[in-house]
Formats: sequence, C-alpha cells, structure tokens
Amino acid sequence: MHKTAAWPLAGIYAALIIYASLYPFEGWRSQGVDWTAFLFAPWPKYWTGFDVLSNVLGYAPLGFIVTLALRRSARHLPAVALSVLMGSLLALNMESLQLFLPARVPSNVDWELNTLGAFLGAISAWTLERFGFLDRWSRFRANWFLPDAKGSLVLLALWPIALLFPAPVPMGLGQVLERTEDALALYLQDTPWLDWLPVREVELQPLLPIYESLCVCLGLLIPCMLAFSLIRHLYQKALAWGLVLGCGVGFTALSAALTYGPVHAWGWLNAPVQVALIMAALLAVPMMWLREKPLQVLALVGLVLQLTMLNNASASAYFSLTLQNWEQGQFIRFHGLIQWMGWLWPFVLLAYLMQVLAAPRTSKMAP
Repeated sequence: MHKTAAWPLAGIYAALIIYASLYPFEGWRSQGVDWTAFLFAPWPKYWTGFDVLSNVLGYAPLGFIVTLALRRSARHLPAVALSVLMGSLLALNMESLQLFLPARVPSNVDWELNTLGAFLGAISAWTLERFGFLDRWSRFRANWFLPDAKGSLVLLALWPIALLFPAPVPMGLGQVLERTEDALALYLQDTPWLDWLPVREVELQPLLPIYESLCVCLGLLIPCMLAFSLIRHLYQKALAWGLVLGCGVGFTALSAALTYGPVHAWGWLNAPVQVALIMAALLAVPMMWLREKPLQVLALVGLVLQLTMLNNASASAYFSLTLQNWEQGQFIRFHGLIQWMGWLWPFVLLAYLMQVLAAPRTSKMAP
C-alpha cells in the first residue's frame, strides 16, 4: 500500500465537517420527531445561492481527497463510488443528528447537495488521475520534496485555510489563552472548581506595535522555514518563497474581505504590518541555504516565541464583535471548518516539530 498525505487530510477534513455540522453543540434533546421525516419533506420554498454553494463546496474537497487517497493506496477498489458513498453517509448522519439540536435544522436538500459536492470532488480526482495528472504530481513530489515530507505538506496545505479565520494580529494564529480562560470560567460557573482557576494580577494588554510587527513577521517566516525544510534545491526554495509570501498576504486579505467587506480587504495592512512583511521576506532569503534540521529548530523557536507573545496579549473589543459576526451570521457553516484550524494549527505544528526533532536520524536514500 502506497503511503499518501491524502489520508491524514481526509481525516482532518471529515472531523471539521462534523464540528461545523453540529455546532454549537448546545441543547441536545429528543424532539419526538421521526428521524427519517426530513428525508421525505417537501423542498423549502426559500433558498439562497450561498446555501447551495456552501453545501456543495463543503463536501467537494472531501470527495476529492478520499478518492485521491483510495486511488493511490488501493487502486483495485471503486474509488469514486466509495468516496461518494462515504460522503453521503457522513452528510446523512450529520443531518440526522441535527434533529437533536434546536439551533440546527435538518434538510434533505442539504444532504443531496452535500452528496453532489462529494460526487463532483470525486469525479474531479478521478479525471485528474485518469489523464495522468496524479502521476505527474508523484514525479513532481519526488523531484521537489524529501521522502518524509508528508506531515509538513499537510500542515502547509492547511495553513492558508487557517488564515481565513480572523485573528487579532494578522497571521497571528493560535491566540487562544484569553478566550479559553473565559470559556472555562463560564463553564465552571456555580461550581466549586471555579476557585481553582488562576486569577491574573494584571489584565492582559494589547501588543505594542514592535511586538505586533514581530508576531506578523514570525507568522510569515515560520511557514517559509517549514517549506524550505522539505524542498530539495535552491531554485525550488526560491519559488516556494514567493508562493508562501503570496499565500500569506492573499489569504489574509481574503479573510478581511469576507469579514469586513471587499472594500476593507487591505485594512489590516498598517505600518507595523508592512514593516513585518518586508522583514519576513528579507530574513527568509538567507534561510534557503540552511539544511532541514536547523530550519526545523529555528521554526520551533520562532513558533514558541510567537505563541508566547500572542497569548500574553489581549484581543480588542472590536475584534470580539468581529467573532460574534462570524459565529452568529452566515459564516456559521464555515466557522466550524476554519475556526479550529486558526486556533490549533500552530499547536499541531509545535507538536509535529518536536516529534520530528526528537526522532532518531535515519539514513535517506536518494530517489
């Protein structure tokens, strides 16, 4: 069986779909309704293009990734049929469980659109494989990346998606301490365990401009180092340098456009952030000549420094209102898919870097 990065991606994406479908996980109760009733209900009178697009696009990547994983690891199985079946069963289970959540409404249309999305994704993957694009990707991967690059590739693929969730500091993923403390205090309210929570002597303060610049710089520099650590040749690293910088700026602008409106897509690009972007671009250049292990060590140190600064600072009240718009508005479907990526991506990267650095060195054979 051929190892592929598609299986971890499929598992992560399925878990995020489950979270998005069952969010906000509150008020579970039986409503005395036959769970099959929504399957035979008439189509709704009112629907929007956003609903159709989000339901189709939400499951298309799952169908694509699962088909890709099956084609690469078990070619004798009917990959498209299995991918569509798995996606459809997942969607059916999610719609059925929504019967027990007052905040969610199960819909046969959603289930059918989810199945259609899984089908379109599966067909896309099959078409790419049928015409040799996946074989070209295999050759491309062998020519560009080191043999053990699977984990880093998965994390790099998820990084632009994580940037779509609004962050208090541009590219400052993982600022979760303040919100975690508030959530724990609310959860433990009226219980004796509330007294166990530590009390701060001084309230968290927003980052000073110099520290904001440093966090933005590290937020862009760390993915560059991660990319350089898995790429073989210098000219390839130069291309990756431009791609990572472009993705960081582009997806941050897209996040701002989705959150505040297209006219505010570049509102985050203030003077400290501009300085940080230039610093990151310049500092990344000499790092192209470093080898894999030094790059991973530097990325680990930079990540710890960034997370420390971010989680010892507070988010502004304006940003809290921004999160409420995401959680209560039309972004609820994407909130679950992106929120946890934005919060947990740096911590998963932290665990990954610690694991690869602690692993014993093995000799690598040339491809």
